[in-house]
Amino acid sequence: MTGYLITFLIMLGVFMIGCFAFKLPVGVSMLLAAVLGALEGGLGIDGIRMMVEGEFGYVDTILTIGTAMIFMKVFEDSGALDALSSLIIEKFHKVPAVLLILIMLIIMFPGMITGSSTAAVLSAGSIMAPVLTLMGIDAVTAGSIIAVGALLGMIAPPVNTAALIICAGIDVPYVGFEGPLALLTFPLAVLFVLMLGWKQAKNIDYEKLKPALVKQDEVRKQYGFRIYVPLFVLVILMILFKVIKIGEDIGMPLMFLLSAISGLFTGRKINVLESVPAAIRTAAPVMGILMGVGMFIEVMTATGVRGLIVTSCLRIPSSLWLLACCISIPLFGAVSSYGACSVLGVPFAYIYASLLGGNAVVVLAAISLIASVGDMMPPTALAGLFAAQVVGVKDYTKILKKCIIPIVILLVYAAFVLANSKMIAGLF
Repeated sequence: MTGYLITFLIMLGVFMIGCFAFKLPVGVSMLLAAVLGALEGGLGIDGIRMMVEGEFGYVDTILTIGTAMIFMKVFEDSGALDALSSLIIEKFHKVPAVLLILIMLIIMFPGMITGSSTAAVLSAGSIMAPVLTLMGIDAVTAGSIIAVGALLGMIAPPVNTAALIICAGIDVPYVGFEGPLALLTFPLAVLFVLMLGWKQAKNIDYEKLKPALVKQDEVRKQYGFRIYVPLFVLVILMILFKVIKIGEDIGMPLMFLLSAISGLFTGRKINVLESVPAAIRTAAPVMGILMGVGMFIEVMTATGVRGLIVTSCLRIPSSLWLLACCISIPLFGAVSSYGACSVLGVPFAYIYASLLGGNAVVVLAAISLIASVGDMMPPTALAGLFAAQVVGVKDYTKILKKCIIPIVILLVYAAFVLANSKMIAGLF
């Protein structure tokens, strides 16, 4: 037991030093932690094989994120995202509540198809920030809306990277998550955006806003309905293969690629040789984290550290399991929400899905929502930090403070769903 604990502390210490002292990327810090853990754990040359195996443990998830980002880049570069934003503002500028909800859905959209809160903040969040300002919403509140929208977007269907990681850890197929994830995220999205922005929101003077939307309006009028074809292709493919199940599932990566290809002919001309590498560069940090997580977890498993964590979780009094889950996973998420899913999400999923006989899909969906809070936990706080940059707030802690109540509501809601997974599963 002592040996396992020493190995774990060394791995965790190296990881923290790499992240915070030397400012290394999370993926690189995890790699270094895995190397030192393998050496201290006595794995020898066999540790190299294990790390290579771990690196490829999340290859399906990495492919999904990479192709999703390519689709998002094509959707953005073709003008479709601008056109969609312009259309929503034109139709609903006189109804602030409806406009706020639609803005929130747009903010969530990149996260929904990439599983990354950062992608949501930096793409749709940056586009919607000026619109929120024009509605009379102050910068801190606008940043808070963007941040919580990004969190919910990374968990909303169809792509939930956190759930995919936990699925890989307990050998559960990523099937049937659409309904539970929608139930977990969309009601909260409506509640949070109205709770944060309703008091300040007012009707937009569309005539004053028009000059700022000239480019978006031109794209929408020039290409008409066909500008939205890539989105419809993606939705149709998902319905055919995920809902109706007309045949063998072609997989999300191929769906994203086919949808992206359709976008090459529906809007502005796209330089594939520039857009695709740019998309991969944007997704690279997330993919690097997943590779690092894979190596980190593989070494933890081989050295017995993972077993120590699981047994430690099991030793917690059953009355405290729910509280421990809602506290430990977000706190570990301050380092990496994906790492929290693999290190802590897996044992808690095992407890609720196996030991307590809960519905595995609903359990994993709820735990992934809890894990999303990690992207708002300092010192990393990726969603809050980037949201602050987008809206021009220098001190990102102001946004974090504004998000405390929504985060508490999110955790309580996720805990309720987790504790009542069988009942929730009956709705689908």
